[in-house]
Amino acid sequence: MASQPGPERPFRLRRRLCEIRSKAYLGNIPMTRFTQKFVFASVSSRLAVALVLVSPMLSACGNGQQAGAPPPPAVTVAKPVKRTVVDQDEYVGRFVAVDSVEVRSRVSGTLQGIHFKDGQLVKKDDLLFTLDKREFQNAVDQARANLLLAQSNLTFTANDLIRGQQLLREKTISEQVYDQRSQAKRNAEASVSAAEAAVRQAELNLEYTEIRAPVAGRIGDRRVSPGNIITGGSGSTLLAMLVSTDPIRFEFTFDEASFLRYERMSKSGNDPATRGFAMPVKLRLIDEPKFIHDGKMDFIDNVIDRSTGTIRGRASLANADSLFIPGMFARVQVPGSSPYEALMVPEAAIGTEQVRKFVYTVGEDNTVKQTYVTLGQVVDGLQVIKDGLNPDDRVVVNGLLRVRPGVKVNPQEEGAAPQPPTASSAPK
Repeated sequence: MASQPGPERPFRLRRRLCEIRSKAYLGNIPMTRFTQKFVFASVSSRLAVALVLVSPMLSACGNGQQAGAPPPPAVTVAKPVKRTVVDQDEYVGRFVAVDSVEVRSRVSGTLQGIHFKDGQLVKKDDLLFTLDKREFQNAVDQARANLLLAQSNLTFTANDLIRGQQLLREKTISEQVYDQRSQAKRNAEASVSAAEAAVRQAELNLEYTEIRAPVAGRIGDRRVSPGNIITGGSGSTLLAMLVSTDPIRFEFTFDEASFLRYERMSKSGNDPATRGFAMPVKLRLIDEPKFIHDGKMDFIDNVIDRSTGTIRGRASLANADSLFIPGMFARVQVPGSSPYEALMVPEAAIGTEQVRKFVYTVGEDNTVKQTYVTLGQVVDGLQVIKDGLNPDDRVVVNGLLRVRPGVKVNPQEEGAAPQPPTASSAPK
């Protein structure tokens, strides 16, 4: 069994430690009662000297720290800007063409020629398609021949009626025969009228063999190639699609509450147009940061959709450069209030606390205060403040991360030269 350490073992260890310490101070001098007292006296004297030397240094360090306290943070402040603004409502909608035409033939026949390039701009009455004219020209010639025949018959019956009048006065023919000649003349006149109508119809059908653009705009691709037989009239073949480009319309929907607000604005006289007609609007495309396109309202529907609770509105705007295409998405701004004077601050001055918005204001004693505000729209980088701010408040617009409620700051007016901190703003 291993021998258990006796009570003298810890004592020997402590003694050995003292010997090592004594050698550090006295070299290899043996540790005696005298030398032990000398070592302890030497250590005590060295500690006392060290405390005497360090105490002034610690005192000087404390005084230096108190004298070098940081100055209050410098922040930039500005008063809210006053400006007359109009609230704007935003909606999403699509562009639609003023005129959209399905190009079809009114007569049946063989497609002979196509006179446009797919997707090109065309003017009104430009030639688009032609059909084989031969059978239609033959119909015109036949109708004209029938007209000559009817006119010849009319001439004969008219002369025969004149002779009958003379014979009736001479009692050579009976009145019945005379009435028959009068009837024959009237029938001939009707035949002439029918033949003239047939000629006009035949000429019209011949004219229909040339299919022209009914409106100016951009035409789509051809749906039928030359040589195909197309059907005219009811169930006719679709040849191409043609849409007008300038001007163009923009359709969108808005809720019932907005409609009532616009209606009351127009009735109060603030809106010069009735029910929003001619109300100026602005649009922007999906890749544009600002509303740069101007238009005017020209129509509001007369019913509210029961399924969605919305009503349809429409604006018209110029499209001379053909930038807008039917079916394209865009956003529109509609004036939603009368002009009013609003207080505005830079967007960077707005802070967020969960769902509430706030700004930091600086009081007369240069103490920061957190002020909760109600926001409006953003106009030219400035945020409209609808509630919570006074015109004379000094709002922190730069240095928000250096302040918190209750601290004192060194406020610098926006655009002014920096000022040194005052005694009243220095922390106590």
